[in-house]
Amino acid sequence: MSARYFGAAVTRLEDARLLAGKGQYVDDIELPGMLHAAFVRASFAHGRIRSIDTSDALAMPGVAAIYTMADFEDIAHGPMPPMAPHPLLKTPITYHPLANTEVRHVGEAIAIVLADSRAKAEDAAAAVVLDIEYLPAVSDATLACDANSPRAHSQHTSNIAATMKAGFGDTAAVFAKADHVLTEHFDIHRGGCHSMECRGVVAHIDLLTGALTISTSSQSPYMVRRHLAGYLKRDENDIRVMTPDVGGGFGPKANVYAEEFAVALAVIKCRRPVKWIEDRQEHFVATTQQRGQTWTLDVAFDNDGRMHAIRGRCIHDNGAYAPYGLILPATALASFPGPYALEALDLSLDVVLTNLVPTSPVRGACRPNVAFLLERLADRIARHLGIDRQEVRRRSFVRADQMPYSTGMKARDGSPISYDSGDYVGALNLVLDEIDAANFPARRNEAKQRGKLRGLGIASCVEDTGLGPFEGASVRVTPAGKVVIASGASSQGQGHRTAFAQIAADVLGVELEDVTIETADTAKFPLGISTIASRIAVTAGSSVQLAAHKVRAKAIAFASHQLEVDEHDLELAGGAVHVKGIPDMKIKLSEIARTLSGNTGMPMPGDMEPDLAATAYFNSNALTFAYGANACEVEVDPDTGDIRVVRYVVVHDCGRMINPMIVDGQIRGGVVHGIGNALFERMIHDEEGQPLTTTYGDYLLPMASEMPRIEIHHMETPSPRNPIGVKGAGEGGTIPAAACVISAVEDALGPNGPFIALHPISPQQVVTWLDRN
Repeated sequence: MSARYFGAAVTRLEDARLLAGKGQYVDDIELPGMLHAAFVRASFAHGRIRSIDTSDALAMPGVAAIYTMADFEDIAHGPMPPMAPHPLLKTPITYHPLANTEVRHVGEAIAIVLADSRAKAEDAAAAVVLDIEYLPAVSDATLACDANSPRAHSQHTSNIAATMKAGFGDTAAVFAKADHVLTEHFDIHRGGCHSMECRGVVAHIDLLTGALTISTSSQSPYMVRRHLAGYLKRDENDIRVMTPDVGGGFGPKANVYAEEFAVALAVIKCRRPVKWIEDRQEHFVATTQQRGQTWTLDVAFDNDGRMHAIRGRCIHDNGAYAPYGLILPATALASFPGPYALEALDLSLDVVLTNLVPTSPVRGACRPNVAFLLERLADRIARHLGIDRQEVRRRSFVRADQMPYSTGMKARDGSPISYDSGDYVGALNLVLDEIDAANFPARRNEAKQRGKLRGLGIASCVEDTGLGPFEGASVRVTPAGKVVIASGASSQGQGHRTAFAQIAADVLGVELEDVTIETADTAKFPLGISTIASRIAVTAGSSVQLAAHKVRAKAIAFASHQLEVDEHDLELAGGAVHVKGIPDMKIKLSEIARTLSGNTGMPMPGDMEPDLAATAYFNSNALTFAYGANACEVEVDPDTGDIRVVRYVVVHDCGRMINPMIVDGQIRGGVVHGIGNALFERMIHDEEGQPLTTTYGDYLLPMASEMPRIEIHHMETPSPRNPIGVKGAGEGGTIPAAACVISAVEDALGPNGPFIALHPISPQQVVTWLDRN
């Protein structure tokens, strides 16, 4: 039967409940006898803990307990296990659940206070007396590389935690024969995450069995369970981790955090439920951040703008710890060569520790950084040669007839990376047509008459999606004829319930309203990885498809046996198995499910296994590569430096779209995120590691009033690497956006303006640049 739902712009099934205010978030959980937690946090960036005096705080009304790391020694000790071990990190650089001897950034948790209200817990936290010896801090990653700089960890001999390398080809030979070589320095400033919902944890213990249940606002409930079980030396079955509705994650909520461990340990000690909800001030100093990198790159190219090779070095600010291993810097290297068919690449990256909040993936996970580098280099080449920017790209891109294209890079397991499908030049041509680039000069002149400087920017990107190893799904038809899908894939607003239901409904011939989704509960599905890296449509979506087909096959086999009809003469529609051409000759799925549920003393029909259900795990053994091209127009006020994005056009290819409406929502949100990176978001610290941007009065985010209408156009090049032909779409809006906006600003400032090699940029910088013209 032909698809009814896959590919349709179905209204999200999640929305009616959420828009009516019926969502269930961590902070909505209330349990009898629950205590509220507040953390005592470090107020300066580096220091040695001498003593912690909790006596006055413990005497305050409503305070039930105060724990330091020493109080947990009888149940657990030592640093947390690394979430993603890496062979270059011989010793994990992870937090203790509570700092034990040394604090290494402002905001690090030192003690946890439990009281009968959050307000009382906060008051008591402020009354805890800390004696901490000041130690020199380092907040600049470049300065931290100097052998004489302060150590972010006093016991370390160097702030360089690891040096990573990547590349292919004979770089020296390619540079030696190049017509031109340019060198550029890039500075991509650190920023935060700022999802609508901050982090939060609620935990309680079964007093009879000792089983621990944790609800957490996380992208990785199974990782929380795995690492906490290992830390506590418990079986994973003794720990249940759930994620209720999550108000945005964007990468930082994929981490396993010290607060999750500290709350769990506190529950084990006090034997009462505990809730901790991060406030926004804590978010600025305790939730992981991203983007901080400086690069020096050489690019070799010929007289017609064809890019041949890149070499260079990166200093990557990893902050004070590496809870996520080296995934973030490794992703930076793995994102080369983007859409460009380079002959050679030679990169070195120093992972540097500083006394700042650790960095981990934020929407795009350094892919936006690399897109910025590559797209800025393409514009720089065009500027140097005096040719159109799009021509540099057309002459340098991987061509559609080269697909599948081996990039020369290696995946984490050492296997060659190859792009599966796509037409990068076609996407660029389409976006230029849709923004009407041919008539842009007229729009520039019209803006000039109004006293504005108008610029056109372009940027392209490639995104590796469908990261392995797997996600799984079970599909079960109940005796009531309803379809229940369970999966470990958590959601933070992506629309998983709708997409999974669309896939299963088509396979089983049922209506969307007959499908129920259960996700992100370790008690309901045994295994899961994490909702990161635009991987769920590929991994979990394919698993739903495979499991649903197993159920379909079983239903058809049952009906074939009962109706005495060949399986090829049967089809599923309307919640039943029909004989083709004889619609009234059918068996309902509910009847099959009831029979396969078993009756006392009755044999199973045809010796079939019980239950109309199946489980599948799609092993994602090769990445799928989404791609896109963006174009935007900005207007700059030369008197104030104010920058307005007035048009934004996206062309995107994520393979077959399960639901175009969901894809569009992901892209729009991603573009807004990228515009924020380009123009607004800057996490500033002083030389001693003190954050200077800790409220939204200092740290700027894009608002609706500053956003243009975002026009989206799709190409659909199915991936041959999974059964539903999809590629991820969660980060493609963000990856090229900063590069696109900065390209447009540079174009607006004109040929005498600077080459812009940093972001975010400010109105003050724009005015300074214009004054120099």
